[in-house]
Amino acid sequence: MLTLEKMYSMGHEEVVFFQDKSCGLKAIVGIHDTTLGPALGGTRLWPYANEEEALIDVLRLSRGMTYKNAISGLNLGGGKAVIIADPKNKNEALFRSFGRFIESLNGRYITAEDVNTSVEDIEHIFTETNHVTGVAQQNGGSGNPSPYTALGVFRGIEASVTKAFGSRSLKGKTVAIQGVGSVGFELAKLLTEAGANIVYTDVNERGIQRMKDAFPTAKFVSTNEIFSVACDVYAPCALGASINDETIPQLKAKIVCGAANNQLKEDRHGLILKEKGILYAPDYLVNAGGVMNVSIEFEGWADSKSRRMVDTIYDKTLEVFKISDEQNIPVNKAADVMAENRIAAMRSIKNGYLGVKINHRMPGQKRRF
Repeated sequence: MLTLEKMYSMGHEEVVFFQDKSCGLKAIVGIHDTTLGPALGGTRLWPYANEEEALIDVLRLSRGMTYKNAISGLNLGGGKAVIIADPKNKNEALFRSFGRFIESLNGRYITAEDVNTSVEDIEHIFTETNHVTGVAQQNGGSGNPSPYTALGVFRGIEASVTKAFGSRSLKGKTVAIQGVGSVGFELAKLLTEAGANIVYTDVNERGIQRMKDAFPTAKFVSTNEIFSVACDVYAPCALGASINDETIPQLKAKIVCGAANNQLKEDRHGLILKEKGILYAPDYLVNAGGVMNVSIEFEGWADSKSRRMVDTIYDKTLEVFKISDEQNIPVNKAADVMAENRIAAMRSIKNGYLGVKINHRMPGQKRRF
């Protein structure tokens, strides 16, 4: 049950529930912190078992976006939205209705693509509001963010390998990818080009077949086997909480670095990884390539500009590892320190973002906030 005390304990500014019976829309938007700017975070569509499960997800994810945007140096706060629905039943009316509700928040929350939402869905939202990123390139947006998210994770893996093995090269290294959807598949491309060996799993037969067709030398294992694969890097790229009391004892990897959000089921699992000598790359830093990519739509998107920004994840990951060593704290706590320090510094100079009205753009027109 949502209470003001729950919001207070997690630091949320606002939680909004939307419904529209005409199209079956049931949505929750969590705005965690707007100290750095309007809250940016994707819209996830998922068949949650109940509203409480959806609420817990949006609270955790929106808080994670605050930290992700802060540590990435973006002038954006953290938010997230979830739509409770079966992905097979999504339609134009659902997303256009959702877009109208987003417009009513007056710019305090900007949405984007996430699990089970696509560029086409974002285009429907964009019909009703400008407070959205990741629209099609022909409409002045950046399109699918998955390649940029994957690039950021790849840079994180390079930084982790540098820290663990003394060399940035991935040639001959084995990476076990849990989940080969949009981001996992793009990550597999980059790893293959770098000479890495790939072991993977997924629950989607189409995704598995796509991997077999594209990477015939990659090895497929069951969803239960992926944790115990003998590998250099375990890359969780599906849903969160895959690092937990049951899976940690199975891990044979030296490094955990992937695209999934909230990989640690609980904060204490970061300490357990440290004690076991497994290097953990903070998820909300290394998977920030997608949000970095869509963030520059505000000033005019360009592929080269986006890639330069995403490349900074390599150095920033090494910086977090350094804080972890110097303060003798788990890497996830070191990442929190870096993000919280930036938020605290900005909080002392300005109040929360109140939102502004922006006009609809013409294709290719720069967005102004």
